Amino acid sequence: MAFSSVCGGLTAISGNITNRKGKFGGKIMLNKKSVDDINVKGKKVLVRCDFNVPLQDGKITDENRLVAALPTIKKLIADGGKVILCSHLGKPKGEPKPELSLAPVAKRMSELLGQEVKFAADNNVVGDNAKAAVDAMAEGDVVLLENTRYRAEETKNGEAFSKELASLCDVFVNDAFGTAHRAHCSNVGVTEFVDGDCVVGYLMQKEIDFLGNAVNNPVRPFVAILGGAKVSSKISVINNLLDKVDTLIIGGGMAYTFMAAHGEEVGKSLLEEDYKQYALDMEKKAEEKGVKLLIPVDTVAADDFSNDANFKTVGRGEIPADMEGLDIGEESAKLFADAINGAKTVVWNGPMGCFEMPNFAKGTVEVAKAMAGLEGATTIIGGGDSAAAVNQLGFGDKMTHISTGGGASLEFLEGKELPGVAAADDK
Repeated sequence: MAFSSVCGGLTAISGNITNRKGKFGGKIMLNKKSVDDINVKGKKVLVRCDFNVPLQDGKITDENRLVAALPTIKKLIADGGKVILCSHLGKPKGEPKPELSLAPVAKRMSELLGQEVKFAADNNVVGDNAKAAVDAMAEGDVVLLENTRYRAEETKNGEAFSKELASLCDVFVNDAFGTAHRAHCSNVGVTEFVDGDCVVGYLMQKEIDFLGNAVNNPVRPFVAILGGAKVSSKISVINNLLDKVDTLIIGGGMAYTFMAAHGEEVGKSLLEEDYKQYALDMEKKAEEKGVKLLIPVDTVAADDFSNDANFKTVGRGEIPADMEGLDIGEESAKLFADAINGAKTVVWNGPMGCFEMPNFAKGTVEVAKAMAGLEGATTIIGGGDSAAAVNQLGFGDKMTHISTGGGASLEFLEGKELPGVAAADDK
């Protein structure tokens, strides 16, 4: 059962976060040093970016992440830093795969910056080419290292590779929110061996400010919308948000587990039998907290997982045994839009249906329209499928903030510590 389109991702930064210089807790504020707090003139600055972009035949098909990295890079260039960029791309799993080389990124970044970004083609990442390129740098120069995941140690946070990365620089800047929920060499391990400052870039700062303050210090009414395939993947998110929101909307594949928990017929829809009691527990918690918890009141059911399938809209609990729910119905879309109307803070993670198929995108479109129509509100989209949906459907420029981190934003919403943020120096 392929229901990937409703598996959006969002991550949260919350709780008490410990870094190498102390702790901070409570309201999520950027108590971390940023590129505005340091002097980089004449210094070698290693910048962890998120250049994990989609490639097709060696061409970048979506450069949003490259564009998002520009403000930090331009700041460091203008301040006279020697800027060394690094990132992962895909999952080469420690093997130098030519199709996952960052060479196309170096070419495009050169065009976006209006100056050469020298590519250090080293399968070892920190090899002779990289060292020579860094040694030859003048102030304002930019070098891009090869895919950090060409090294198997990267995802294991191995000490040796962390030390090699640290040996290249005087200062470290983490601007990759998309990997902030992972403790890898290039975003966490390296900070243990850099003698100078370890700070966050503008993109990371923006993510923390928007997500942190929306979740921990929201202007009310605060509405959260969760889609996605499985309740099991969002247990902590639901539980955490019920302590914070005024209204929680549940759509996507996970809604069918809530329906089935009441003995309602869901046909062949995605269902997690083991989480029906959890769904009931969350409904009880919402009632005790005075939170409105909304699930669909009608469903667009299809006889196949295909845009060409026969489909019809049925009421809640009326999905035929040989059909599956692939989108919320019109009444649900109206119910959700009415709940969004008047909100001052909205966080959305996960489409309402299989938005890649036009016949099952209407619910997602209506929710996006409702958010786009809000005035004086902060509207935040979690990364992953949520971001893909609003951009693909043409609503991206109507949102206050679209997170670049799918998994990172989800864990933020769960209230988890993000290692990549914790590793930066406190102010």
